[in-house]
Amino acid sequence: MGEVVRSCLKNLKTYTYGQLIARRTYICLNLVNKALENHMPNTDEIENFLSVLSAQKSFSVNTLSAYRNDLSQFSQYLEAGEGESLKPVKNWANVGRDHIVLFLLYLKGRSYAPTTVARKQAAIKSFFKHLTSKGAVKTNPAEDLASPHVDRNLPHTISSSDADRLFREINQVNQSPEALRDRAMMQLLSATGLRVGEMVALNVNDVDLTSGMVTPGGGSGLGGKSRRVAIGSAGTVDVLKEYLAKGRQALSGSAKGGASLATQEGEPLFLNHRGQRLTRQGFWLILKRYAKAAGLSEISPHTLRHSFAARKVDAGADMRDLQQMLGHASISTTQVYARMTGKRDPRKKRLDKPRDGRKKAVL
Repeated sequence: MGEVVRSCLKNLKTYTYGQLIARRTYICLNLVNKALENHMPNTDEIENFLSVLSAQKSFSVNTLSAYRNDLSQFSQYLEAGEGESLKPVKNWANVGRDHIVLFLLYLKGRSYAPTTVARKQAAIKSFFKHLTSKGAVKTNPAEDLASPHVDRNLPHTISSSDADRLFREINQVNQSPEALRDRAMMQLLSATGLRVGEMVALNVNDVDLTSGMVTPGGGSGLGGKSRRVAIGSAGTVDVLKEYLAKGRQALSGSAKGGASLATQEGEPLFLNHRGQRLTRQGFWLILKRYAKAAGLSEISPHTLRHSFAARKVDAGADMRDLQQMLGHASISTTQVYARMTGKRDPRKKRLDKPRDGRKKAVL
């Protein structure tokens, strides 16, 4: 492809500026695009595969984005080749087992984390299974690749004393609409173990405060499976009621022109200062602000979810029930928390005590 570009640029010197714009640049771009097409496997197959995952498997936006990046990197690796050991590949049907193995070794040689390598391998295996099923390739080159063993680090949870400090900061702020919203979000995450993405995607009608149930994704969890989670705390229900009555109503009128933009997306539960749905990034900034004020450094949105799961395990929760609460597709993901039982300090008090001195908050 480099020769195509150099030849194109050399020919450009014989034309005036006007001609370059009108004719030769267009021709050169076509030549470059054709050169790319001749060397790079068809990326349309990747997008088709991702569309199938989105429609049939209900994969999250983040997972689809990760798969796109993984498969695009693999495609670029095949395009470039590696000297005599790996010639550039132009078609997915020409990819063999050795190409995949060399790519994985390439990643390991550049110090990619084992979990990242495992994810990329899983993406490739799933992709070629898709290509084989639709007849785009005759044999699956990734079929007999053994899944790498990955040691999972125990999830990081928040200690009782740190939880007290965090909720002390949250509860001592004023009664502004934003403060009521923040308190409701923190309480809800701590009481249900929802993912942050699930929480910010909630609509008002996804929360039934009468029965004390929340339905993330409108009832469609991973793989399209229905999931309802009990809030399990009267204090959290009270905080949500207060937010809906005072905080959300004020925030929904904050949109430009005085009209609520929230109604455009099915009445989002948690709104930002513009009256629009709060984003994951917005929540992360809010949590960081409270954590900094409380003097906490090692805390993330998922810390609250991990703490919820660890507390359930300590209380003797059934793994299948916990899997349903957390919305895990595989029980093996949930069983990571079972390993924490012997690691947790039995002297630590339970994290289900009141956080504001008057209402019970569950972490």
